[in-house]
Amino acid sequence: MQTNWIRRRTALGAFAGLVALASTPYAQTAADKWPTKPVTIVVPYSAGGGTDIVARVVAQRLSELWGKPVVVDNRTGANGAIGSSYVAKSPADGHTLLLVVGSHVINPVLMKSLPYDTAKAFTPVTRLAISPMVLVVSSKSPYQNLSDVLAAALKEELAIGYSEGQTRLTGELMRQAGGLKTIGVPYKGGAPIMVDIIGGHLPLGFTSVLTALPHIQSGNLRVIGVAANERMAIFPTAMTFKEAGLKGVESLNWYGLFGPAGLSAGVVSQINRDLKKVTSDPALIKQMHDQGAEIVMTPPTEFVNFLQQETTKWQQVAQRGGFSAE
Repeated sequence: MQTNWIRRRTALGAFAGLVALASTPYAQTAADKWPTKPVTIVVPYSAGGGTDIVARVVAQRLSELWGKPVVVDNRTGANGAIGSSYVAKSPADGHTLLLVVGSHVINPVLMKSLPYDTAKAFTPVTRLAISPMVLVVSSKSPYQNLSDVLAAALKEELAIGYSEGQTRLTGELMRQAGGLKTIGVPYKGGAPIMVDIIGGHLPLGFTSVLTALPHIQSGNLRVIGVAANERMAIFPTAMTFKEAGLKGVESLNWYGLFGPAGLSAGVVSQINRDLKKVTSDPALIKQMHDQGAEIVMTPPTEFVNFLQQETTKWQQVAQRGGFSAE
């Protein structure tokens, strides 16, 4: 895994040079011809989850700007690997893009065989938005706050739902920090976790704010834990793990946009420029903020560095937990 990132850093100089070419008249002319047909944003997770929500918000705005349909295509399975593989094999013309969360860089840590090389098969475009992971329970749950959950998990096994690599390792990070008896239960997406928690089939689960929010607003779920340094304004009663006595339980859910490997610097530049334009709309910023997400629009080179840092962090969590690629 480390070798892959060494190779990526070596290639980074070349990529940065390509990005610089986007400022030349030729690159701009090439980019200006794009898109020439509908654009598909592949979301490799189930509909209704946080990634799906973000994708549909930006797809609508980009469609209006580009004058071409921007379609969200949910291709679920294998912790996002099925949809990601589809994009990796797609033409590098910018008409097929991939929107993923942190599990994208965690999959190589947890999965023995992927149908692509995560470090080589994609062109990083931008980290679009960020939001802390949250721990949720049913509104009918006997656990009234995070301290209740932690106290119970010290005494008995508690099942905790996860839908992909980052939610899985966030649960593991919590287990390690508190010496808890939690057991991870896999799901194919955040939305099915919410359904089972509401139905009383699962006591709790980690997910994104965007996935949980509709169920919280309807009164079916409660957020009791925030994996961040500070409480969230939209969930003022939900404790941080630090407040509950668990240090280091921080997990930033991020939404990253990628294209297939070889995506031209001109198209990467145009997507960034146009995304900045549509996401600077105060109405969209408020819409995302009200759903617990912050628009960040990380430039491509900074995004690459961030991906490396995230990979290292979660590799260490997996190693401490004795996780091996399956």
